[in-house]
Amino acid sequence: MHDLNQRAQELHRRLENIKKYFNIENKKKDLSGLEAKSMDPNLWDDQENARRLMQNLDFLKKEIEDYKSMDEEVAALLSLSQENDLSKEFAKDIETLGKRIDKFELKSFLTEAYDAKNAIVSIHAGQGGTEAMDWASMLFRMYLRFCERRNWKTETLDISEGDEAGIKSVTFKVEGAYAYGYLKGEAGTHRLVRQSPFNADKLRQTSFALVEVLPELEETDLPDIQIKDEDLEWQFFRASSQGGQNVQKVSTAVRVIHLPTQVTVTAQTERFQEQNRKIALNLLRSKLWLLEQAREEAQKKDLKGEYRPASWGNQIRSYVLHPYKMVKDLRTEVETADPDAVLDGELDQFIDAEIQNP
Repeated sequence: MHDLNQRAQELHRRLENIKKYFNIENKKKDLSGLEAKSMDPNLWDDQENARRLMQNLDFLKKEIEDYKSMDEEVAALLSLSQENDLSKEFAKDIETLGKRIDKFELKSFLTEAYDAKNAIVSIHAGQGGTEAMDWASMLFRMYLRFCERRNWKTETLDISEGDEAGIKSVTFKVEGAYAYGYLKGEAGTHRLVRQSPFNADKLRQTSFALVEVLPELEETDLPDIQIKDEDLEWQFFRASSQGGQNVQKVSTAVRVIHLPTQVTVTAQTERFQEQNRKIALNLLRSKLWLLEQAREEAQKKDLKGEYRPASWGNQIRSYVLHPYKMVKDLRTEVETADPDAVLDGELDQFIDAEIQNP
């Protein structure tokens, strides 16, 4: 009984700390503003903007409801605790509420400008041919399963299939509250050690894949980044990925090169060229933002010379399937002996630790 009372008091203390950064009144004002905009009869003239507004409205509404629900439950438990009426039957309720507060507390670490945005994730197979391409495919499935567990929507924007198996590269969008904030720590090189399924001798093989994570940014998010028409070189081609007849027979796929920086992006999964052009421009905008961030970071560190995204040298996690089983994060030291669960999308312990990593 005394232990349950202490746990109820601790939940109350933690929720009070959450109140300091959550600011319920400001959230309610933001919600009212979005609800007013959603009533605009001309809202759906721009379907992409309307869809994004409704998504933000749903995210904010759910966040406020979750907070209010936790506040009410903690208040009820605290009242029972003060009356010494907190019986063992409430132990499970306290444990469940504690886990909900755990997840909410993580948001206090997601305070960067674009942490609440959708994410754009790219996976690139490293050197090693079919082995590396199969590893890239395994990572793609891992992230799709992680997003599925969180009820986040995913959309493949560009994919290049491997010659024999796996994928050479893939870019996909993740739509969900704080998707970028949660996933940005996954950027870097992921290393796999296993017995080769493509070698008759089943030799031990090491493969690498690079993961890039960007926020989905709009023109209004980055007023200082100007993309001029004369700085763009557009190329159009037939999509190589599976799709409808229109995708396969018409040059719907697009590639755009930003001439001043030589940053190149591709989009080919939508049925119409104009849709792929919009996707490519958003991808380009995000990559130019990342380039600018890296330059600013280099200036802070007084680094000289041209910026190069040397992410391949940034190995963040090792996945060992043979001769023993282990997944270990090289930054936080978090590890598990169950790589099958991790590769099936159970990434929370790694992502949560990295978010809280100073």
